[in-house]
Amino acid sequence: MAAKKLKITQTGSPIGRKPDQRKTLIALRLNKMHRTALVDDTPNNRGRIEKVKHLLSVETA
Repeated sequence: MAAKKLKITQTGSPIGRKPDQRKTLIALRLNKMHRTALVDDTPNNRGRIEKVKHLLSVETA
């Protein structure tokens, strides 16, 4: 059975945010506005998404 994926798009700028939020975006393979990445739906990635949810748009893929 294939792992479920999440399609995340960065909608907010990391300018003026705390360094740990910027590092979280980089860990999610995002660091510039309007970039999109497909990530596995795991508890680790869910935690990362929750930390910067105000900067992201999340969809199931």
